[in-house]
Amino acid sequence: MSCQHLVCAQCAHPVIEGRCPLCRANRERMHQHGFAGLPPALIAVLLVVLLFATLAAEHLVVR
Repeated sequence: MSCQHLVCAQCAHPVIEGRCPLCRANRERMHQHGFAGLPPALIAVLLVVLLFATLAAEHLVVR
């Protein structure tokens, strides 16, 4: 979702302009990314890669 077409309920201006504290807070919230600034999809891919690396390491360990 984009804040380009949203109108602030407090100041009645576009949220993208950030004229009031509520606009700025909502604009920042909408533009936040996942953990450490990474997109959530990339975090999911990294978790899957970590899972497969763990499984491969466990399989390679001599018992």
